[in-house]
Amino acid sequence: MTDGEEPLLGGMANAGAVFRRGELVERPAPRHARELHAHLRVLKEHGFDAAPTPVDLTADGRERLTFIPGDVALPPFPDWAMTPSALASVGRLLRRLHEAGAAVPADTRAAWPTDLADPEGGTLVCHNDMCPDNVVFRDGRAAALIDFDLAAPGRALWDVAMTARYWAPMLDPESAAALYPAGLDPVARLPILADGYGLPAGERAGLPGVIEQATEVCRAFVARRVADGDPVYVRALAERGGWERWDRVQTWLVDHRRTFTAALLA
Repeated sequence: MTDGEEPLLGGMANAGAVFRRGELVERPAPRHARELHAHLRVLKEHGFDAAPTPVDLTADGRERLTFIPGDVALPPFPDWAMTPSALASVGRLLRRLHEAGAAVPADTRAAWPTDLADPEGGTLVCHNDMCPDNVVFRDGRAAALIDFDLAAPGRALWDVAMTARYWAPMLDPESAAALYPAGLDPVARLPILADGYGLPAGERAGLPGVIEQATEVCRAFVARRVADGDPVYVRALAERGGWERWDRVQTWLVDHRRTFTAALLA
C-alpha cells in the first residue's frame, strides 16, 4: 500500500488486495476483465448506473474502477442491513440489473467463470454473488452492486435464488446465528425478496428448488477451493462448522421446501 491508498475491507478471494485511491478503486482483475468491462459499460448505456464504471487495466494485472460511495454490510451482518425494507430494496436492485441486462446479450466468446454459474445456462449475465458484502447501501436502501467477478450467463431465477441464499437467509437457524442478527424468519423474508424483485407468479413455485440447486453449486465451489488448499476457504470451512454445516443446511432446505413454496404463493 502506498500513501493515499485506503484498504477496502470485505470479501474472501480478494481480501486485503482492494484499495481506494481518491475516486477510484484498484483491485485484482479477473481473467475475463476485458469482456466484463465491456459488459458493464453497455449495461450503463442501457440505464443501469448502479455498478462501478471500469476505467482501465494495469500492466501488473489489476483493474481500476470508479468508487461507489455508501455503506457495505460486513459479517457479522448488522441489523440495519437486514430490515424488511432493505431486503425489498435488494430485490428491486437485482430486477434493475436484469432489466438492463435483458437488452445486452451475453458475449458468447467471453471466458465467463463457471464457479457459481447456472448449470442450465442462459443468455442473461447474472451477478451470481449478490451477498451483503457486494451491495452498497445508502439511507438503508440497496443502491449499487460491486464485485462482478463471478458474473456469468444464466437464468434470472438462478440469480434470485443465489441472492435469496444470502439475504433471507436460506440457512437453518444454527448456521444463520453465526453471521446474521437473531430473529430473522426466512419463511417470511423470502416472499419479501420475491415481491421486491417482482418475481412472476409462474416462477415462484420453482424458486425453492432452484435455491437447493444453487446451494449444491456453492458447496461444490467451496470443495474445489478447499481441495486446492486455498487458505481462505480452508479456514472459513473450519470456522463455520465444516461439511456438517453444509449437510445440515441442505437437509433443512429440503425439509422446508413445501413451507417456502406455500409462503411464496400465498
